[in-house]
Amino acid sequence: MSSWVAQAVQKIEADFNRSSDTHLIPLPLPGLPDIQLYFKDESTHPTGSLKHRLARSLFLYGLCNGWIKAGTSIIEASSGSTAVSEAYFARLLGLPFIAVMPRSTSVEKIRAIEFYGGRCHLVDDPATIYDVSRQLAEQLDGHYMDQFTYAERATDWRGNNNIADTIFRQMALEPHPVPEWIVCGAGTGGTSATFGRYVRYQRLATRVCVVDPENSVFYDSYYSGQRDQQCSGGSGVEGIGRPRVEPSFIPGVVDHMIRVPNVASYAAVHFLEEVLGRKCGGSTGTNFYGVCQLAAEMQRNGQGGSIVTLLCDDGNRYLNSYFDPAWLAQHGYDIAPWLTRYRRFFHEGVWSEAQA
Repeated sequence: MSSWVAQAVQKIEADFNRSSDTHLIPLPLPGLPDIQLYFKDESTHPTGSLKHRLARSLFLYGLCNGWIKAGTSIIEASSGSTAVSEAYFARLLGLPFIAVMPRSTSVEKIRAIEFYGGRCHLVDDPATIYDVSRQLAEQLDGHYMDQFTYAERATDWRGNNNIADTIFRQMALEPHPVPEWIVCGAGTGGTSATFGRYVRYQRLATRVCVVDPENSVFYDSYYSGQRDQQCSGGSGVEGIGRPRVEPSFIPGVVDHMIRVPNVASYAAVHFLEEVLGRKCGGSTGTNFYGVCQLAAEMQRNGQGGSIVTLLCDDGNRYLNSYFDPAWLAQHGYDIAPWLTRYRRFFHEGVWSEAQA
């Protein structure tokens, strides 16, 4: 191993050593007193999202595999948050970074990538980001990080302070320390793979539910068993939902999936601002819809317990989209009925099965 690689690994480990773990925030549900809900607040990472963990793991994986060396250009296919985090670590190591992303990616995320010294290569068709990334890596003799392939294997899912390990340690003194459900979305599929493998390895009764937005193939593939399904365009919720089934998505460790209307995700982030006092990104809204469905089912069955989900990133990155009334109106999204539905569920425990 070269001295540069050794120093690079040490820099990344030192960066981790300077960070404390993210908070686990309880949200009491007045209408469902027997169910405890917790948000793992991943927005407090240095780069503001869950993807900080993934980027750290991908850099260590690339360094230890001999793929990243001094001066290597780093290229990633990303809808935003992974690229922000990878730009951070590339700057830490003094490496050039290029993010290949859909042109529809929020201006706030593009600015964040550029803040960390990265460069954004925008494409019109989200389905081309993989091929374009490979081509750029070949042209520059660089390394294509390929989060969609390596996310499920770059993280040590058995423990070693991964997100599942930290959640269960933080839950140890709660009334129901072993959650009934952990709810998360799928972009690469790496997070759900970590959760699913960890609970099996630790022999825990917790089940993993993956929520999937509109215009994403994970839900259909999960229930059909076909991994070759594809769709065109983006999901409408940055960071989750994909036009193809990514290699890192491991359906065998997922217990249940829920499809979520985009308008429900957008309304949820407005509701969560009311009850959490902070803005969350769209994928957190998608998670919350899944939480409501599962909590309603637990209540119908007379079951108490805990549910853990993720606060994936800071909603201030979406001021020009999900939090902009003009943007919502322009795209035909009326969140008012959904806000009413969430408020009634939160305060009264009543969750209508019919879509608002």
